[in-house]
Amino acid sequence: MAEWSNQIASQKRGKTNWRLHGRILPVGAKTLVMGVVNITPDSFSDGGLYLEHELAVIHALRLLDEGADLLELGAESTRPGSRAGQPEGAAVSADEEQARLLPVLEAVLTARPDVIVSVDTYKSATARAVIAAGAEIVNDVSGFGWDSRMGAVCAEMACGVVLMHTRGRPEEWKTQPPLDRETVLPLVRDGLAASMRAALDVGVSLEATVLDPGYGFGKRFDENYDLLARQSELLLFGRPLLAGVSRKSFLSRTLGDSMKDAAKSVSKESRETASIAALVAAILHGASIVRVHQVRAAVEAAAIADAVLASR
Repeated sequence: MAEWSNQIASQKRGKTNWRLHGRILPVGAKTLVMGVVNITPDSFSDGGLYLEHELAVIHALRLLDEGADLLELGAESTRPGSRAGQPEGAAVSADEEQARLLPVLEAVLTARPDVIVSVDTYKSATARAVIAAGAEIVNDVSGFGWDSRMGAVCAEMACGVVLMHTRGRPEEWKTQPPLDRETVLPLVRDGLAASMRAALDVGVSLEATVLDPGYGFGKRFDENYDLLARQSELLLFGRPLLAGVSRKSFLSRTLGDSMKDAAKSVSKESRETASIAALVAAILHGASIVRVHQVRAAVEAAAIADAVLASR
């Protein structure tokens, strides 16, 4: 019984520090909400609403006013079927990515100098440019798997790092064979372990890392629920977990099934409700940071989930 109790205790999120570029961010006392700004013409979540940098800045400042603890800027869609991550012929070059990102980053930091900004990129050249311009975190959806120089650049720039697990590349996701439900968590665990080893081997500080299970990134439909149900096991790495479940397609699939009509279109409002439900589940299963598109509701839901955790 004592051994079982110790194992369960080890799978509860704890308080720790996340070493960023220029500051230390306490993590775990409360859930941190990361508001997403997609500066793309083809994002699955907002259809290019914020491609114009003035609109992106307005949206970013609105998310901060609604209570976001951090912002994340992204300038290349990694939706299923995209050419993101291809060694040759990626849909967005590093130059184009930076041309989208840098004006927004600089304007946000001018308006709110103390804001913590993460940038979603798998390109080392972009990582170097945005950290030099004032971002403090690089979120690499490939977990250092798509650009062999990314780890060394992050170590050199001494920035915070999010290592996400991705199975394959977006072009391959629709044709990958399904996973057995018992293999999903071990696959993610082993992939994150490999990313952590790669990071540490090139000099990235352990305290600089946060881990993301990568919901929707090469996991199909119910495989995401198999992962979410066991997410807390990833706390055994000793690093905080970030969960990005907002507006993911597996949620819409569940809503369609629950309506007895998988072809029925799911309303935007329903997707947001489902996103909040999944966010609460992720927090109760160990996530310290949640990546969201709508901040105000996420902040309120996270406060309730944190109150549940505090009562354990």
